[in-house]
Amino acid sequence: MAHRIGIMGGDGIGPEVVAEGLKVIDALGVDYERIDYDLGGERYLRDGTVLTDEIIEEWRGIDALYAGAVGTPDVPPGLIERGLLLRMRFELDLYINYRPFVAPGHDFVVIRENTEGTYAGEGGFLRKGTSHEVATQGSVNTRHGVERCVRYAFELAMQRNKHCTLVHKTNVLTFAGDLWERTFNEVASEYPEVETAYNHVDAACIYFVDRPERYDVIVTDNLFGDILTDLGGAISGGIGLAPTANLNPNGMSMFEPVHGSAPDIVGTGKANPVAAILSGAMMLDHLGETEAADRIRAACADPNTLTGSTSEIGDQVVARL
Repeated sequence: MAHRIGIMGGDGIGPEVVAEGLKVIDALGVDYERIDYDLGGERYLRDGTVLTDEIIEEWRGIDALYAGAVGTPDVPPGLIERGLLLRMRFELDLYINYRPFVAPGHDFVVIRENTEGTYAGEGGFLRKGTSHEVATQGSVNTRHGVERCVRYAFELAMQRNKHCTLVHKTNVLTFAGDLWERTFNEVASEYPEVETAYNHVDAACIYFVDRPERYDVIVTDNLFGDILTDLGGAISGGIGLAPTANLNPNGMSMFEPVHGSAPDIVGTGKANPVAAILSGAMMLDHLGETEAADRIRAACADPNTLTGSTSEIGDQVVARL
């Protein structure tokens, strides 16, 4: 049966790079049904729509969502991020954020918890707008949420090099950090073949730059994972080459490049589609099309040799398949 794939081009260069990703998937002959969704900053500016309940329900019935970047300068900051991306993660339980990185001579993966932590929205204001204003922002961590993320990381480590590192800030975040550390250690006891390590997040930032080879699988919370994965993109060729997956391992999942919508280069052909193409490969993995996914990764193995316009790079990847 054909895979049912939702396509959300998004804003700015999003539709341009997604088109190249689909060009590559089409060249491999993958059988899929395309379902288009017009969502993002431009849609919001037209009619005020961010994400409807009806679309959320439709997404529960498809196999994957392939997305470009969203956001435009004319939309208030955070509106699309909270109303579209975060709502999608929370309501569809996309609890694993999976980001692979290739540093010089080495590759590693960051598994970021994607539905809890400081992004859960717990907090509020007291006496807002006065000189005595108080703002609180809580970090929501449940045993269920932490354990399923940690367990996913250990299962992945078993398939790779049998090494898993917890990154947190347990010396300061003594409640959330304690829950993460205890859960990590208890799950680790079920995987005696996996070597484990712990790093404070500030130390991990240093190691990402000068010793990334010490890592295989990293597991961390939502906020630290957001920061670390952008740094990971910077040390592995630039954030413009970084793909990502937002996974519900047992349901519909979403795949997107990490980079932004870059409205300043729309239509110029300057957008590099490699991150979108590699995100497409991650989607094919999720759909069980592993041979096709491996062929895409092989074609993109040396991204510095893929040059030219957006469409020319897509054509070069197709020629290498």
